[in-house]
Amino acid sequence: MSKHQKTTGQQLSDKLTYEPLNGWKTIQTGEKDEMYRFCDHYKTFLNIGKTEREAILYTIERAEENGFVSLEALMLTDKILKPGDKVYTVNREKGIMFVVIGKQDMTQGIHLVGAHMDTPRIDLKQNPIYEDSGIALLKTHYYGGIKKYQWTALPLALHGLVIKKDGTKIQVVIGEDDKDPVFCITDLLPHLAQNQMQKKMTEGVTGEGLNVLFGSIGYQDEKVKEKVKLNILNLLHEKYGIIEQDFVSAELQIVPAFKARDVGFDASMVGGYGQDDRVCSYAAIEAVLAVEAPEKTAVCLLVDKEEVGSMGNTGMQSRFFENQLAEIYARTIDKPYNDLMLRRILNASKCLSADVSAALDPTYPDVHDKRNAPFINKGVVITKYTGARGKAGASDANAEFVGEIRALFEREKIVWQTGELGKVDQGGGGTIAQFVANLNMEVVDCGVPLLSMHSPFEVAAKLDIYMTYKAYKSFYMA
Repeated sequence: MSKHQKTTGQQLSDKLTYEPLNGWKTIQTGEKDEMYRFCDHYKTFLNIGKTEREAILYTIERAEENGFVSLEALMLTDKILKPGDKVYTVNREKGIMFVVIGKQDMTQGIHLVGAHMDTPRIDLKQNPIYEDSGIALLKTHYYGGIKKYQWTALPLALHGLVIKKDGTKIQVVIGEDDKDPVFCITDLLPHLAQNQMQKKMTEGVTGEGLNVLFGSIGYQDEKVKEKVKLNILNLLHEKYGIIEQDFVSAELQIVPAFKARDVGFDASMVGGYGQDDRVCSYAAIEAVLAVEAPEKTAVCLLVDKEEVGSMGNTGMQSRFFENQLAEIYARTIDKPYNDLMLRRILNASKCLSADVSAALDPTYPDVHDKRNAPFINKGVVITKYTGARGKAGASDANAEFVGEIRALFEREKIVWQTGELGKVDQGGGGTIAQFVANLNMEVVDCGVPLLSMHSPFEVAAKLDIYMTYKAYKSFYMA
């Protein structure tokens, strides 16, 4: 027997056992350059879209560049939508839906990829500016699941908008340009932190302690009590024309001021803020933009508020998706629309819930079951079920649909793996999948594995990002 010839047992093992392979062993010639180019554009997206509104504005530009027309504009006409037509519709600048009309009637089902644009961050309170000990600071309220200590002693930027009393909308971005000042949340020096360091990590920095350093020069008037606060308000008024009361009708977010960067000496990974879940959002956007004449109508849905339970009129639990889907379907038929048609569409539809998974970190292996954990560079992750403890709050995909997706990825030569969010009873989490499933659609979670998830600097492998894009594109065209 040749030393290169496999034994009977080795051949049987190859046939019967399963172990996801490192994707770099399987990629085609030239595919590395393609995935690196793809991720260069992705980094630009991360840098431009640090808030939901900014990210949505980027997607609108990309959509219109690729021939998509707004539903709101179409509703002013009597145009009937035909196979191949491309439409988008925006929800309050925080969500968006892209639709490519398929050859089949939509009551035969649509192929939906749904992701979320919101990401953990720190919001300003409605009355944020105060002065203490000759320093102006901002009061904040964190959004989503963060480790609060990770946000101290970092360069931070201020993004968002202010609505003045007369309805004027003021866009604010401070801290991104190299000439801009940045902000920060201070931390104790080790010499004075003995008591702090005896506390639990969850208590070392409190929510009310996430106060942003905002200025220190006082207004030159001895009769003014809070000189530094007044000077800051005066500077804001000079630059933006706003007064303190305008913060009541503002949405202002504190985000990391640094840009997305390549990670690793081989530049094989992307590090940056907001990759949960903008990495899957970006892959879904680019996939739907590349779709031409699908059999089934292809829909990309990007929503808000997933990190806080998908509540509200921009979250997955709102009626936006159903309402806009009904509006679009009504424009594909030459007969009167009725609500039963929408019910039939939803019943026959299938969805990939495009959300990230927690990659196994070799520095912290004990929180994972290695046999069921996702790894970087092993491709897009299929997560059959979510939830916590005994699958509480889970969306649990049925075996038939998982089998269908598995077969599709194998057929399209997409590098894929399975995974779950940590050991049983260790943690857990949820996605928008449960709310899609409530519409009686087939759904399974499918996305990119991340390191340092929910931190200010999350890390994803370029191979996994690119394979996720290919996975979504193949699903749209299936």
